[in-house]
Amino acid sequence: MGVSKAVSKKKINVEEVLADYRLAVESREASIIGRKEVFMGKAKFGIFGDGKELPQIAMAKVFRNGDFRSGYYRDQTFMFAIGALTVQQYFAQLYAHTSIEADPASGGRLMNGHFANRLLDESGKWKAQTSMKNSSADISPTAGQMPRLVGLAYASKLYRHIDELKDLSDFSINGNEIAFGTIGNASTSEGHFFEAINAAGVLQVPMVMAVWDDDYGISVPKEYHTTKGSISEFLAGLQRNKDGQGYEIIKVHGWDYEALIAAFQKAEQIARNEHVPVLVHVDQVTQPQGHSTSGSHERYKSKERLEWEKEHDCLVKFREWILSNELASEEQLDELEKDAKESAKTARVNAWNAFINDIKKDQETAVVILEALAEESEHGGQIIQIISELKKTLNPIRLDTYKAVKKVLRITRNEQTSARASLVAWLKKADEENFKRFSSHVMSESEEASLKVPEVKPVFSENSPLVDGREVLQACFDAALSRDPRVFAIGEDVGKIGDVNQAFAGLQEKYGELRVTDTGIRETTIIGQGIGAALRGLRPITEIQYLDYLLYAIQTLSDDLATLQYRTVGGQKAPLIIRTRGHRLEGVWHSGSPIGMILNSLRGINVLVPRDMTQAAGFYNTMLQSDDPALIIECLNGYRLKERIPDNIGEFTVPVGVPEVIREGADVTVVTYGSMCRIVMQAAEELAEYGISVEIVDVQSLLPFDVHHTLVESLKKTNRVVFADEDVPGGASAFMMQKVLEEQGGYYHLDSQPVTITAAEHRPAYASDGDYWSKPNVETVFDKIYELMSEAEPDRFPPIY
Repeated sequence: MGVSKAVSKKKINVEEVLADYRLAVESREASIIGRKEVFMGKAKFGIFGDGKELPQIAMAKVFRNGDFRSGYYRDQTFMFAIGALTVQQYFAQLYAHTSIEADPASGGRLMNGHFANRLLDESGKWKAQTSMKNSSADISPTAGQMPRLVGLAYASKLYRHIDELKDLSDFSINGNEIAFGTIGNASTSEGHFFEAINAAGVLQVPMVMAVWDDDYGISVPKEYHTTKGSISEFLAGLQRNKDGQGYEIIKVHGWDYEALIAAFQKAEQIARNEHVPVLVHVDQVTQPQGHSTSGSHERYKSKERLEWEKEHDCLVKFREWILSNELASEEQLDELEKDAKESAKTARVNAWNAFINDIKKDQETAVVILEALAEESEHGGQIIQIISELKKTLNPIRLDTYKAVKKVLRITRNEQTSARASLVAWLKKADEENFKRFSSHVMSESEEASLKVPEVKPVFSENSPLVDGREVLQACFDAALSRDPRVFAIGEDVGKIGDVNQAFAGLQEKYGELRVTDTGIRETTIIGQGIGAALRGLRPITEIQYLDYLLYAIQTLSDDLATLQYRTVGGQKAPLIIRTRGHRLEGVWHSGSPIGMILNSLRGINVLVPRDMTQAAGFYNTMLQSDDPALIIECLNGYRLKERIPDNIGEFTVPVGVPEVIREGADVTVVTYGSMCRIVMQAAEELAEYGISVEIVDVQSLLPFDVHHTLVESLKKTNRVVFADEDVPGGASAFMMQKVLEEQGGYYHLDSQPVTITAAEHRPAYASDGDYWSKPNVETVFDKIYELMSEAEPDRFPPIY
């Protein structure tokens, strides 16, 4: 057999073809074995990439160092092909092996099929992305990978066209990198897909979007999903022409080896060289094992369809093509298949042994201590029975041992023995280790973490100008753009007019359209643009025009950005800053304060709530030194209020998680933030006239919240507390109360019932009267605090109403 052979007037590398076939068979076998492992109880759930092996191998051939993938959970063959995943690592994730060495993508935190390479070293510093093939960390929500994909491709445009970025060769070589996206045909029905496709077309970025089309979305056929039953026909109007921009659209069958290679080669050349997005519609793909281990596709596919899928299985077709072109004999392919299947089985065995041995080490240590305790304890018989049951557990996991230990410690609660003390020590160590396994890296743990950014106080002098608050921000952004070429800002109206409140006024003209950029009305992909660019070493500030509009992007923020460090166990980061404004405007859709929603869904993102623009500027400076993401909510009614620009506008920082006492008092503590600070301050002045001394603490930062537990110190002094905000009842006020009274032990120091002041149950009504009766006002705050004092000292503070 020669090295190459002429097929269809082309020279075919036979060794490469056979290596591709072997990989496809090995990947298919991994899928088959994985399904069996779930049914045997060794894994909780399985979802596999069977049927999509050939198109993924073809795509991998044009994937270069520096390129990025933003895909979904059926891309195992692609990851094998680019050398970013081994079959053993694939099985380690199936078993949820909580080891970065075993499962580099997620350390056992994600179900199988979630792929990522480690972009960061052990200290949280960037590795050289242009020296490796990169995969941004997957998420399960359908089409959730699409917004990020836009940003990964957009970064190449910035690296190509901004001269000051040319030296960042660890992240880009002249913007030559492509962002490859993958998605199932059914998921193209999601809004995220359409918004991302439109955004990439407008931006003209190097993106190759591959759609694996198997005609179904679980049981629902294509006619329920896609107009005309074809995503390429549906999007045909995007096809570029000589007169305008657009997409190159390519359609190819998922079983046609030669055509697939040609299709992806064409897509790569267009995207990489011309920076034009390409849609590759790969149809006639099959899914031999059905959607997942949760069901069987025989329930909803006809016999005719199932027979067609057997005939058009890409492995069957690939084998037929190899044989018809005499590239190998049947015996050679049989031997190759046998070897590939054995390799997959060996990887499975090695992954399982590594996983179970890791579990058994802890179990064996605990059993030794338990047996020693059984000898010392009056409950020895019960303990022996617990040990026996533990040893009999089929496929034990950590919780089995942990539960057994806790059960024994409960039984022996009245005993004081050395063995019991050893068991308590084992439990404490297990708690520490399991925190690292399952709960670390919600936020950055590197030296660049936001909590480690040193505070630099603002400096004022007699020359510090008194200006509108927006001008403080303008000076801050000007300094940031000047200081660091990686910084850029995007958002609706951010560019030409400098945002609706003028904080970027004149900065596009000064720094260029790529540094201060207008976008369409597309909040989800504004965030995605920022995530992808931040993943590639840039420092984006993405604006969501009003706080209420965050709802459009909450899924992307919650499922993708907020979980990124956590789901990769510190393997990837996207230090994105989301800028928005909220509170105190009037009307249902422009003045909401959905802080409770934000706090509950965005753990993993700093939520910063400055009371004025100087504090906001300090937070921007802090976060631009940090590798944590942050949401900074500016006070909507503060842009025209007068403030002084600090002399060190580009250098001063405000620490996160550190409240500030903005008014000293002795009778009651009010814990608040943002625009409520001014309202509470005015109420406090009026209350002082009636002999009530109010201490006001601006928390400034909701996530993280009062990391040094300073708020409880104020309660020790006043013995009364009010939590005030503009969220609905049970929202941010309840969050703050839990933090102070429970977590900080503040309830020990209270002489009166704690009070919350919140907005009404509904969104704010329009006009000044609507705002007054929808949200807390000066009179509300006055009355609530007066009533609190009246209950404590009725003679001194008789009822007013």
